[in-house]
Order: sequence, then structure tokens, then C-alpha cells
Amino acid sequence: MRGLNFFICALAIFCAGCAGYHVGPVNPNVRAGAQSVEIIPFNNQTLQPRLGDALTQALRERIQTDGTYHLATHDTGDIVVSGIITGYSRQPVSFLNSDVTTAKNYRIEVVAHVTARDRVNGKLLLDKNVSGYTLTQTGTELFEEERQAMPVLAENLARNIVEKLTEGSW
Repeated sequence: MRGLNFFICALAIFCAGCAGYHVGPVNPNVRAGAQSVEIIPFNNQTLQPRLGDALTQALRERIQTDGTYHLATHDTGDIVVSGIITGYSRQPVSFLNSDVTTAKNYRIEVVAHVTARDRVNGKLLLDKNVSGYTLTQTGTELFEEERQAMPVLAENLARNIVEKLTEGSW
């Protein structure tokens, strides 16, 4: 009898914990996979080479992984997403114990102005600055460390852009 009471209590707690969860897209106006998204390559206005290509690729992969929208690869999409990378910054986060002027870790941040338009009626669905960041350690070559951190930085920004697209209240 005790085992049955424990099972019923555990089942009640489990069901209560999942009461607010629902399957499907967060935005009730969008049915999963119903609309397609076309990603225009991002224009890089920073001095960081290949950042636009890395972000465009990461954004395409993130759209496919998320599943709310279908990625338009050969046809025109229902929604056209484009953007301009406007900022790239590196700030020291921690310093060496032996030398307080030499940085040990950096926070790299990138900012992109993202727009999304409905292809049919031209309605502007998203027009925001979105940022992403990553942390990196300095080694012997700062440039090499930044180059290796670029895919992680692009993935973080792509995740933030897709979040704005899928969870937007537009």
C-alpha cells in the first residue's frame, strides 16, 4: 500500500511539473514547418575577416535544427532574413596573477542588425540589433585564438537571432 501511495504522489508531482509545457512552436501564430526562411548572406562591416560567412552558415544550420521554419535553399522563402554585422569587440575579463596588465581571458562580442520581411506583403517582421558573445583564453597568438572562437561566436549569435524569429510576438 505504501508503494502505491508513493507512486501516486510521484505521478502527481510529475504531472504538475509538466502542466505548463506544450509541444510545438512557442509563437502561436506559426505552425512548425509551414513557412520557409531565406537567409541572405550577412554583410560584414567589421575588420574581422570571414565573420559574415561564419554567421550566415551558423544561422542556416540553426534554422534547420530549430524546425519552426523550413530553410529555403533552392526556392525563394516566405520570410527573407538579412543583416549587417555592425560591431565586433574584445574586452579583457581576467588578468594574469603575475602581471595585472596582461589579459588572460577575453569576452568577444559581435552585434548584427537583423531584418526579416514577409516576401508577399513586404511587412517588416523583425528589425533589431542582436548580439552574441563567447569567452576565449589568450595563448601565444591572440589572432589564432579569435579565429578558433569564431564558430562558437557565430553559433551564439545565430541562436539569439533564431530565438527572436521564432519567439517573436509579430
